[in-house]
Amino acid sequence: MTRNIFIATAIAALIGLTAAPAMANSVSIQQFGFGNAAGGGQAGFANQIGVYQNGIWNGATANQFGTGNVAAIGQEGFNNNADTWQNGNWNQAGVAQFGNNNNAVLSQDGNGNIVAGVQVGNGCDANVSQNGSGNVAAFVQVCP
Repeated sequence: MTRNIFIATAIAALIGLTAAPAMANSVSIQQFGFGNAAGGGQAGFANQIGVYQNGIWNGATANQFGTGNVAAIGQEGFNNNADTWQNGNWNQAGVAQFGNNNNAVLSQDGNGNIVAGVQVGNGCDANVSQNGSGNVAAFVQVCP
């Protein structure tokens, strides 16, 4: 009897340990220049945040509330700012930015929405807001 309880407990523990990473949220941040700042928050399961940055004085914020949301960001130059806000499930955001003094705000409130981005030059501003479910947007800007 004790042997059966031990085996059952070991199997339950093994299943619990292997299932935990699938439910976990993840964050991956890299910042090579100086003065860069990244932050945000996650509430829910299986949410993922990237970031990157490289240049100087860039700021990135990603907030996720729900399940299975993905936010990226990017950046490169200096003084860029990107914010992503996701409320719901299975939303995909983006951004990228490359140049200097660019601003992007991506907001998603619903389920299964997709936004992309880019921007490339200097002084670009983008604000994309999606409400509801199944929305798809993409933007590319090359600003002076």
